Amino acid sequence: AMASSGNDDDLTIPRAAINKMIKETLPNVRVANDARELVVNCCTEFIHLISSEANEICNKSDKKTISPEHVINALESLGFGSYIAEVKDVLQECKTVALKRRKASSRLENLGIPEEELLRQQQELFAKARQQQAEIAQQEWLQMQQAAQQAQMAASSAKPPPQANSSQDEDEEEDM
Repeated sequence: AMASSGNDDDLTIPRAAINKMIKETLPNVRVANDARELVVNCCTEFIHLISSEANEICNKSDKKTISPEHVINALESLGFGSYIAEVKDVLQECKTVALKRRKASSRLENLGIPEEELLRQQQELFAKARQQQAEIAQQEWLQMQQAAQQAQMAASSAKPPPQANSSQDEDEEEDM
């Protein structure tokens, strides 16, 4: 194992997480910054204590991975038995969330359609959507062209070109 000179100081709970917990637990209480810092240090120390004890229990049972049961036994042996009921509730909640995540991610696999086929279908849908967009753009362009032509025709029939106007005025004068 490597020597941990000062590395323990780097391993703390994010202050934002602690501040959020303090706000949720004590919504109408102001907490000084040094008190918040103390809470962070206490939380970190508590986690180290429980982890170390759980690790020892794990090693004694010839296991390589700390399990929830090891943590629960550590709480008991360190005199935190009053936390165990809540810890088990949270553990159950975590398992439920994890199960929902696994079910959601396996839904795709359970469709019975190979991934290559799903990708092909997706590409086909993208191509259809691009085609529709192109057709809509084409229609809009044609409508704009027609509107421009109609506007041009309306403008030219409303007032004839100036040269024609001046010769027409001369003709009208002669008739009178």
